Amino acid sequence: MKLPISTTCCLLLLAIYTYGQMDNYRYKRQLTGISEEWHTLVLPDDIFGKTSQNLSDIRIFGITKNKDTLEAPYLLQIAEDKRTMKNVPFNMLNTVNNAKGYYFTFEIPSEETINHIQLDFAQKNFDWTVVLEGSQNQKQWFTLVEDFRILSIKNDETDFQFTKLVLPSTKYRYFRLLVKSGEQPKLNGARIEQSTLKEGMSKNFSIREIRTQENKRTKQTEIDVTMEMPVRLGTISLEVSDSFDYYRPISIQYLKDSVKTEKGWKYSYSKLTSGILNSIQKEPLWCNHTTVKKLKILIDNQDNQPLQIKTVKASGFVHNLVTRLSTEAEYYIAYGNETTSRPTYDIDRFTSNIPENLGVLELGPEQEIKKEEIEIVNPLFQNKIWLWSLMIVIIALLGWFSIKMIRNG
Repeated sequence: MKLPISTTCCLLLLAIYTYGQMDNYRYKRQLTGISEEWHTLVLPDDIFGKTSQNLSDIRIFGITKNKDTLEAPYLLQIAEDKRTMKNVPFNMLNTVNNAKGYYFTFEIPSEETINHIQLDFAQKNFDWTVVLEGSQNQKQWFTLVEDFRILSIKNDETDFQFTKLVLPSTKYRYFRLLVKSGEQPKLNGARIEQSTLKEGMSKNFSIREIRTQENKRTKQTEIDVTMEMPVRLGTISLEVSDSFDYYRPISIQYLKDSVKTEKGWKYSYSKLTSGILNSIQKEPLWCNHTTVKKLKILIDNQDNQPLQIKTVKASGFVHNLVTRLSTEAEYYIAYGNETTSRPTYDIDRFTSNIPENLGVLELGPEQEIKKEEIEIVNPLFQNKIWLWSLMIVIIALLGWFSIKMIRNG
């Protein structure tokens, strides 16, 4: 069967592309420890500074004994924390008050364990403390949470609320909430939950330098953070030395690009995350798994005195690849190509078929992929000897024709 010329050309181009596709990347590292079909590979931190921001340029190539190049599929997995929430049905029984404050009683008819209670009040601005108790018969009560602070602030500039009670996993038929308030709290509703946390694999990153300065014009504290190397950031947290209550909007940016000009370096930052730095809810700020080397943290102090920042902590989650190496070959991981797009593999749709026990791959030393240098052949007339020789020949011919025309005339 004869193939059309266009089809033959396409197949030829595909073969050429497949053979040379590893050359499209800047770096490669050999994979060792291949023992079976399915394997897992933990990505080291020093690889992220040489990949694209969305990690779309990571490939696994194999070179067979016949020097054929093949591409092995992989699945990127991030070992981050995974939290699941289950709503627990309940009944609101009564609301009473005395000199201590206002009481709300909940009944849970099922044998469910709870550890979260999310409260929803009609008031938008308050600062109260609460006590939570549990009982099986409404006669004997046991304290579960004592003097827990809940807060809500809403104005033209701020909309912040912290009304979630976190308690040890417990199982009671009745729960009684005491709100210590001078005014009657209007409870719109509540959500009682059982929260389950599956912890991931996180790691802290080394910080090379932290510089803090106060910008009086913008009323901001500016903190410049430089990491030891580009890292895949997952969370960042600040520890404040001050003991007084505080509530400050905070924004975190990362250095996206830098250009050297005649006046020095010009830096371009992009928003990473934002939130509220406060004295009540001391939780880290979550980032969307971004590769960063330099950070700029901006704390809006407004008319308040600047906070004393004790430490800055940066951490991330382990990134690993699950790959299927079904053909006998010498395999490499390649990376470093800003123009390529994210690959699409079948194993993304059949994750349930991936075995639980996987072989562990190890990485060899990093190698820079050398590009084949194309020999540039200078044009014939770029050579001065040929050019002068040609000019002499042309002048001689013109002179001969001129003399011949004069004699004939």
